[in-house]
Amino acid sequence: MRDFGVGFTYLVQGQRWVARHGRQYGFGLLPGLITLVLYAAAIAALAVWGADFVAWATPFADDWSSPWLGLFRGFLTAVLFGLGLLLAVVTFTAVTLVIGQPFYESLSEKVDRDVSPDGTAPESGLSFARDLWISARDSLRIVVRAALWGILLFALGFLPVVGQTVVPVIGFFVTGFFLTEELTAVALQRRRVELRERLALLRARKTLVWGFGTPLGIAFLVPVVAVFLMPGAVAGATLMARDLMGEETPDGDRDRKDAGDQEVAPAS
Repeated sequence: MRDFGVGFTYLVQGQRWVARHGRQYGFGLLPGLITLVLYAAAIAALAVWGADFVAWATPFADDWSSPWLGLFRGFLTAVLFGLGLLLAVVTFTAVTLVIGQPFYESLSEKVDRDVSPDGTAPESGLSFARDLWISARDSLRIVVRAALWGILLFALGFLPVVGQTVVPVIGFFVTGFFLTEELTAVALQRRRVELRERLALLRARKTLVWGFGTPLGIAFLVPVVAVFLMPGAVAGATLMARDLMGEETPDGDRDRKDAGDQEVAPAS
């Protein structure tokens, strides 16, 4: 449980860092706002035309008698809308990070320089286009993995008792893991850490990852909240990336002491 507290501390530190750097916070809000508008339009379209889509996709039910036709298509419409919302939650961070690649790269670099003993930040040495391609490719891979987990958990949600108690809890932890991967990828990609190695690093510190990502995932269920927390989440994930890579973060140590967690130290 100690690592869980450390993960949450990184989340708090990230929010505190952007609070002290107002200009960076303002720039960091833009990608989230753009993504929110796009997703709101998509969800609205699904709400308006979802029933029409279900009717078009199920022509075999046109001759069914009432009330079975309405119940069947109403159920499918609800499932479609539920999957749409789930996909929106799962992909919001990935899409926001792709849209905001230059914003979050800059923010992450500044955090690295701020806490690095020598005031420098790792650089990938790749062109912006190459970095963007790698980010988009890896984000798609993570979204596919997360979507498969989401579909599985959605199906298990129909199990009596367990589906309404245990499954939602598992879902929050799964969401937290993938959310943390997406956010730490900003800093780890600059360190030329490939997706497979990133996943191995996170799996080795699951409790730390859950401490950071699970509370954030719960907050991100409300997209508007996600927009305002995203800059701080990227900053906190950069601090976590330094921990995972065994790098020194002297300023981070001081912030943890300020937060009352004096026994916590970065992994070596």
